[in-house]
Amino acid sequence: MHPDRLFPPDPKVRTIARRLYASVSDLPIISPHGHTDPKWFATDENFSDPAALFVTPDHYVFRMLYSQGVPLERLGIRRRDGKPEEVDPRKIWRVFAEHFHLFRGTPTRMWIEQSLHDTFGIRERLAPESSDRIYDQVSDFLARPAYRPRALFERFRIEVIATTDSALDDLRHHDATRQSGWSGRVVPTYRPDAVVDPSRRGFAADVESFIAMAGAPMTWAGYLGAHRLRRQYFKERGATASDHGHPTARTANLDRASAEQLFSRVLRPSVSAEDAELFRAQVLTEMARMSLDDGLVMQLHPGSFRNHNTELSSAFGPDTGADIPTKTDYVHAMKPLLDEVGNDPRLTLILFTLDETAYSRCPKAPIQKQIGPFGENVFSAAAIE
Repeated sequence: MHPDRLFPPDPKVRTIARRLYASVSDLPIISPHGHTDPKWFATDENFSDPAALFVTPDHYVFRMLYSQGVPLERLGIRRRDGKPEEVDPRKIWRVFAEHFHLFRGTPTRMWIEQSLHDTFGIRERLAPESSDRIYDQVSDFLARPAYRPRALFERFRIEVIATTDSALDDLRHHDATRQSGWSGRVVPTYRPDAVVDPSRRGFAADVESFIAMAGAPMTWAGYLGAHRLRRQYFKERGATASDHGHPTARTANLDRASAEQLFSRVLRPSVSAEDAELFRAQVLTEMARMSLDDGLVMQLHPGSFRNHNTELSSAFGPDTGADIPTKTDYVHAMKPLLDEVGNDPRLTLILFTLDETAYSRCPKAPIQKQIGPFGENVFSAAAIE
């Protein structure tokens, strides 16, 4: 793999890029949005096989393959109705290899090839004729103690990694990791979407469980109190941030009576789209208020039409049915929240976006842009004002 493969083609600019990269390439990794399973570090068990590592858990991989006609069952994705799926990891890997050419020019191919090259010593391209050889070589490495999660964490010079955890999670894997005596730092992130989005399947039951965990009454005040207690529970285990994945960036600032009435409506079996959106908007403002008190950095990921493919999401569950970017408004959508707490220096709000045009329309704004861990654009919240 060419060492300059990600650098600009212009020789002068490339020279600068090499120098800049050399100055940071050996620094420890701080991963605030790590997308890893905390169980990996708690149990420190070997990864079972190449397919379970690279294919089956990665929706960036299996969504691409499905879009080109590969049934998810052939990739080992489980159906909700219990119908059989492929369970032979070697066969799953072969399907992946047969279609690997579809990933040309994608970030997915870039990181998979770099992982195979740098971590497993693979020196040939993944293709049907090389599938079994590469599978066997990766399997051999995965069976070694040096390829367990904690060893890889240390090998990759990770200083800290933040997982993303449901507000309903008991964080037992985080507790087990902390109590094991291992020095690696793995912290949770408070992701309350399951009890914030009324359009989600099982929302009312999840809210009831959530409030019961806090021993609070089934009221709007009890609901907010449960969030405060759960956020503190996460903080005690190292959390430094909350994370919110909403269809839009809309916020609201209702009076208490209106919020209480809205809370009662969204717990009914049938919830209107407007009430669901308004509830999500109100809770975002409430989360910002709580951040002033507990210091959790607030991260917002709006603008994705999640589970767009209804047939797939019904058959296989969430995060399988395609996420499609939508046009996102921040100027008007964020104003209620910013009017309430936006001038308080205790608030740190990071906005992620899939709609870069929202910022290109504001050329005079002092925008600070970074590229997120999956190629998404990340902008500082200060750019909003």
